[in-house]
Amino acid sequence: MSNENPLLITRHGAVMSISINDAPINRMSFAFIDALEAAVEEAATDSSVRALLFTGEGEANFSVGMDLKEAMREVPARGGWDTVLDQRLRVLARIESMGKPSVATMFGYCLGGGLELPLACHFRLAADTGTQIGLPEMDLGTVPAWGGSVRLTRCIGRDNALDMVLRARRIDGHEALRMGLVRSVHPVAELKAAAMALAQELAEKAPLAVDGVLRCIVGADERTLDEGLREERKAFLHCAASKDQAEGARAFFEKRKPVFTGN
Repeated sequence: MSNENPLLITRHGAVMSISINDAPINRMSFAFIDALEAAVEEAATDSSVRALLFTGEGEANFSVGMDLKEAMREVPARGGWDTVLDQRLRVLARIESMGKPSVATMFGYCLGGGLELPLACHFRLAADTGTQIGLPEMDLGTVPAWGGSVRLTRCIGRDNALDMVLRARRIDGHEALRMGLVRSVHPVAELKAAAMALAQELAEKAPLAVDGVLRCIVGADERTLDEGLREERKAFLHCAASKDQAEGARAFFEKRKPVFTGN
């Protein structure tokens, strides 16, 4: 991987596409994580970015996860595992909670960090053939550490998560769809276009309302019903005072597509 371009960023209107630039295996190097953190922060603070798309270069693999050989060299130099994990968890939490919807493509190997990054996204689409999704850490004598065990359990349930993690079992796109890990499967040649179409659809929604819905739904399992209802009311009242809400109402009565500005 070139340390100068560990990821590629492209803009498609209001969608920022972030692609791992290490084809064909797309390792998540330390340079990649550093660049990813910077890109995610840019997306979070740029009001012109309304949705994110995460993918990998080529059509062979989304990502095999961490480069283990590099980790053996770099972890001590970066202050040990606590410091390394703090950064990774911080980046994934930022993706999940920034208030902008994110879409991930899953094709070929999606292992370790190659699953944990998509798990932090709000939507996941998979290739209908050739996909191998899993957390192989048990076969290495360790456990997932980028939030994989927690987010996977919340996504597919305790029993399915135990089966995948304890057995280091890999699943394909169709099984992932049955479990609810991905929302749809597509031919690999069409996968990125389908993911981009979804990201662009999400980017057209009212930003304040999108942020409100994400705040209500992401982390809902951690709240009581009353806490969740208060969060929903807060989001509604915030939108009610917005220009976008007025635009949505006008567009409804005028039978046209609304144009939201984020105000």
